[in-house]
Amino acid sequence: MLKPKKKIKPTTAETPVKLAQALGLQPSDAKEWAIQHDLLKQIKKVVALNKFTHEEIAKKVGTSRTRITSILNNNLKNVSSDLLIRILWHLGYD
Repeated sequence: MLKPKKKIKPTTAETPVKLAQALGLQPSDAKEWAIQHDLLKQIKKVVALNKFTHEEIAKKVGTSRTRITSILNNNLKNVSSDLLIRILWHLGYD
């Protein structure tokens, strides 16, 4: 016989720090998320301003177009802050 599934209580976190706490992570993880999202916002601005294609960005940075597309679609899983900084640098952002 199947056991009934436990109900999961939704949690709302108003800040990255509170989200990290709810997930049992360190506050430093939350700070890194915030920095990464700030970097991503800057990348998106530079891309939009210069009308770069994902392929152009990938060639400049030395990564795949699919990875750039994923990043620009807000998927930062397994993406380092270093990579985001490198993308900005290759796009000419000072």
